[in-house]
Amino acid sequence: MNKKEIRNRLHNQMKEGKHLIGVAAGSGLTGKYAQKGGADFLLALTSGRFRQMGVSSSAGYLPIANSNENVMNFAVKELLPLSNQIPVIFGLMANDPTIHLRNYISTIQKKGFSGINNFPTVGLIDGKFREALEEQHISYAKEVEAISIANSLGLFTVAFVFNKDQAIQMVKAGADVICVHFGFTKGGILGPKHVRSLQSAKTLALEIFEACEKINSNIIKMIYGGPVTKPADVQFMYNGTDIHGYIGGSVFERIPSEQMILQVTKSFKETDEVQYEQLSHFIMDGFTSKKDYIDFIKNYIRLHYADNISLNDLAEYLGLSRSYLSTLFKEEVGTSFRDYLIEYRINLAIDILKTKILPLTTVAEMVGYPDYAQFSKLFKKKLGMSPKEFAKRNKNTKT
Repeated sequence: MNKKEIRNRLHNQMKEGKHLIGVAAGSGLTGKYAQKGGADFLLALTSGRFRQMGVSSSAGYLPIANSNENVMNFAVKELLPLSNQIPVIFGLMANDPTIHLRNYISTIQKKGFSGINNFPTVGLIDGKFREALEEQHISYAKEVEAISIANSLGLFTVAFVFNKDQAIQMVKAGADVICVHFGFTKGGILGPKHVRSLQSAKTLALEIFEACEKINSNIIKMIYGGPVTKPADVQFMYNGTDIHGYIGGSVFERIPSEQMILQVTKSFKETDEVQYEQLSHFIMDGFTSKKDYIDFIKNYIRLHYADNISLNDLAEYLGLSRSYLSTLFKEEVGTSFRDYLIEYRINLAIDILKTKILPLTTVAEMVGYPDYAQFSKLFKKKLGMSPKEFAKRNKNTKT
C-alpha cells in the first residue's frame, strides 16, 4: 500500500469515530491474528523478535544482533505476506553506521514495506550514555532525517516521540503519525517495574499533541507503551481527548503468552480440569498480581460508570481493605479513585454534549449523576464553565 492509500484508510476510520490500532509484531503468528482482530497496521521491530525469544524488549538496545538485519530477515518472510491486507512498517535503526541511509530506505521500499518507524530510538536513552552517543553523532536528529527521507520517497511514516521538541521536528519532517512513546510496556514477567502513571502519561501526550496541531492539524495522534496496558487504560487516555489510536507490542504478544503458557502448563502438570478452567478465566480477566485489581476497577468503571460506584463496595467485593485499595489505586494510576471516576464521567459527558442532542439533566444521569447540581458543579470545576455554557458553545444540546 502506498502512503496515500494508507492515510485515506486511516482517516476514513477516524471519520467514522473508530480508533486506530497498530501492533508491533515479532512473528507471523502475531501478525496473522492481530490482523484478524482488526489491527490497522503492523510494526516490524527488532524488540518484537526478541520478545518471541523470551527476552525483554530492551534486548533490542544491546549488541546482540544487527537491528536492521534482524528486522529484515523475519519481516520479509513472516509479515510481508500479510501486506496485501494491512501495511507493514519497518522499524529502522537510523543510526546504523553500516548503511547509507537513503539507499537503505529505498531498499526497504523495494522489499515491499509500506513505511518506516524510528526504532530502536535514541529517545529511550538518557543520562551519560545518551551524552556519549550524541558526541559521536548517534542522535535523535538522525531519526528525524530518516523520517524526512522516507516521506520524500512516498513512504508512510510513524514517528516515536518523547517530548514536544522531538514531536515538532518530526511533524516538520513530514511524519504521518506522531506516536507519544511512554517507555517500555509495564507488566508481565519481563516488563519494567517502574513507569510513569496514567495521569502523567495523559498530560504529557496532550501537551505534545497540542504543539503538533499548531503545525499540522491533520496529524494522526497515537500513544504507545508505559502504563497503558489494558483496554480500560486506553479508554482513560481517549476520554476527553482526540487521541486517534494506540500502538502496542508486549500487550498483544508477550504478556498474553507469558500468562497463558505459564498457567496452562501448570494446569496440565496437575491434570486438574477444574483448575485449568479457573485459571483460564482468571488470566483472561487479567488477575496475575495484586496490582491487577486496579485494572479490574478501571474496567468496572468503564462498564458501570452510570451506576452508583463506591470504593467501599469494590474493596468488599475484592476482599481488600478500603484504605489499602485506595493507596494502591493512587500509586498505580497517579490520581485518587474519586478523581479518576469524576474525570471519567465528566469526559464522557463532554463527548455526549459534542455529539448528541439531549437535555442536560439527561446527560448528567447518563454519566452517573442523578443530582444535576452536583454534576454541574463538577463540570464547571473541570472546564471552567457550566454544562449550559458548554452546550451553547457547541450549539447542539437542548438547554
